[in-house]
Amino acid sequence: MLDTTYCYRALVSRDSRFDGKFFVGVSSTGIYCRPVCTAKTPMRPHCTFFPSAAAAEHAGYRPCLRCRPELAPGNACVDAPKRIAHAAASLIEDGYLEESDLALLASRLGVTDRHLRRVFQGEFGVSPVGYAQTQRLLLAKRLLTDTNMPVTDIAMASGFGSIRRFNALFQERYRMQPNRLRRDAGSADAAAMAELANAPMRFELAYRPPLAWDTLLAFLSQRAIAGVESIADGEYRRTAVIGHGGAIHRGWISVRPSPKRPTLFVSVSPELAKAVPPVLARVKRLFDLACDPHIVEAQLGALAARHPGLRVPGAFDGFEMAVRAILGQQVTVKAATTLSGRLARSFGEPLATPWPELTHTFPCASRIAPLTVDDIAKHGIIASRSRSILSLAAHVDAGKLELAPGVDVEATMAALRELPGIGEWTAQYVAMRALGWPDAFPHTDLGVMKALNQTSPAKVLAHAERWQPWRAYAVMHLWHLPHDRSTKANTGHDRSRKEKAAQ
Repeated sequence: MLDTTYCYRALVSRDSRFDGKFFVGVSSTGIYCRPVCTAKTPMRPHCTFFPSAAAAEHAGYRPCLRCRPELAPGNACVDAPKRIAHAAASLIEDGYLEESDLALLASRLGVTDRHLRRVFQGEFGVSPVGYAQTQRLLLAKRLLTDTNMPVTDIAMASGFGSIRRFNALFQERYRMQPNRLRRDAGSADAAAMAELANAPMRFELAYRPPLAWDTLLAFLSQRAIAGVESIADGEYRRTAVIGHGGAIHRGWISVRPSPKRPTLFVSVSPELAKAVPPVLARVKRLFDLACDPHIVEAQLGALAARHPGLRVPGAFDGFEMAVRAILGQQVTVKAATTLSGRLARSFGEPLATPWPELTHTFPCASRIAPLTVDDIAKHGIIASRSRSILSLAAHVDAGKLELAPGVDVEATMAALRELPGIGEWTAQYVAMRALGWPDAFPHTDLGVMKALNQTSPAKVLAHAERWQPWRAYAVMHLWHLPHDRSTKANTGHDRSRKEKAAQ
């Protein structure tokens, strides 16, 4: 239940920390806004507050064209009902219901569809299906405003089965036809968009400031896979392979921060036009845009003082990140990055990009699974790690293992530990980055132990209890403490007996 007094105070202050936490419907205009909207603050009696954009639209409000509710950041949650609801919302935003149904979504989250509907309604004020419908419309609105895609392609990319259904629902919700919104963007803009028929699509993704962009980029730069990722001029670039809508889409993206407001500019190649929802969802996860740094830093205290806004880098692709983690066991960051590049160069798909250093995609699980130990080992990867990679690929390819946020974290970590050569550090690291679990904590990590001046993993765990449920963020801050960090110590590679025995 939203505290209306609290919400109105936040609305008056336009404090960006409240952006995405609620939306305000204004009865005098029939429009709903973000709390950071620059329009004149409405009078209190005209305001109704909603926990989600979907709830506002369900009540009959249409989105503000100025503050654009579709750009509001998400919320990071860790308590069970909220976590289930937000995990479902993340999957819905990723287009999950376009290819599946609510029963399968609930099964993936380990609950019944009845329970999912109940917790979802309680958190967002609308059903999962209603939420999905709003997400389709908001995505279509974003594509109409920010790209030059034909309206028919936008309808399909947004998850509508037909242009007729798209037009009807758009008219019903927004009181206008889609083409009018495009015209309203301005004739000059429309002409410019027409001239750029094959130009990259450009989007903005909001976050709650501060964001330690340079620190985050340095972390990713050290681990960038040659040919697949690069960092230059303060910008992150990479190739991408996305399975969506029954097809495989290959292209590239680039991400850089806005110099004026708390958003990231995301450029997406035209080849990924039909996979926009999962592309943007992956970018959000990679840069941890759902994080509320003020909540995290309040729990971490002095540990977080040196790097305000430090995030936990996620994974654009969970399988890719897990392979990179295996290759990083007991070697330096540089060595692991070299091995990852060799694997990508040999088994990835060639791809043309605007940058000469990006030449191919990272191989998917189905490409790796049929290979032999010798196929992998000839690239300088020891046999034990080759077997680990092949086992991981086989399980992911068969659907026995899913490495993405929203899955059962404990069950997935247990499944990872059952694979040859994967122990506690790798399981925790994958949970931390690929699964997006904010309380993951690789307590056997050498860098963490050194930062805490401890030699006992048990004592490290005891010390870290004070940081729950944000221990993954504590790990990032510990890795960035100004102690004598050798490259090897800072990588946090597996030290479990199982993984040592696999050497």
